[in-house]
Amino acid sequence: AQDTSAYGVDIQYRTGFWQGRPVKSHIQQLAEALGEFGIWIRLHYIYPYPHVDKLIPLMAEGKILPYLDIPMQHASSRILKAMRRPAHAEKMLERIQSWREICPELTIRSTFIVGFPGETEAEFSELLDFIREARLDRVGCFEYSPVEGARANKIADHIPVEIQHARFEQFMSVQAEISQEILNKKIGQQETVLVDAVENGNSIARSQSDAPEIDGQVVIANKELPVGEFVEVEIIDADHYDLYAAIPSKGAHIKK
Repeated sequence: AQDTSAYGVDIQYRTGFWQGRPVKSHIQQLAEALGEFGIWIRLHYIYPYPHVDKLIPLMAEGKILPYLDIPMQHASSRILKAMRRPAHAEKMLERIQSWREICPELTIRSTFIVGFPGETEAEFSELLDFIREARLDRVGCFEYSPVEGARANKIADHIPVEIQHARFEQFMSVQAEISQEILNKKIGQQETVLVDAVENGNSIARSQSDAPEIDGQVVIANKELPVGEFVEVEIIDADHYDLYAAIPSKGAHIKK
């Protein structure tokens, strides 16, 4: 799906039945039902519609993972309008603060585009100010590239490739510092991680804050743990994007 938060729109939120009871085809009701399985449920590609606010209490209650993947794309209202994206940076910051107050463990992932046609230096600076204030946990960035049939192709003032790349590098440098600061605060804490692989005698795992393949890893050195199992570890170090962990002195607690 390109917009998970729009689940059910195409069928007018029709009510179906699950386990003998009516369930509305709506993202909130879907999340509530999935939460009954007691497994890690992670929401990706959620547009910040108002009803997304109702998902945060479910995360605080542990029914679904406290993780939101929201493609914010930019902070400039003019650029967002040109992208045909519904958002406003100031209101987005207010919502992020509100979400974190309800669910302090919330991890927010987002993606942004730099070098969109017509993006000024001031608008790029506005984007940098936004990510500094928002302090998002996981961030991806892309340099704009034309897509066949896209409306943006008709916009004047395409940004030279070298400027796009310079903005990308600056953006990622700022975000790397933010990510490092966030991960450093996890040192000394205990986390439940899911073991994904064993490589060269080390276990490669991820926490509830890490989506597979796109987010960071938790590396447990010199331990070959069962793949697919949940294990309690202690965070002992961090870099820009990954965590490093050890088994607590009491030994590995493997959750079946």
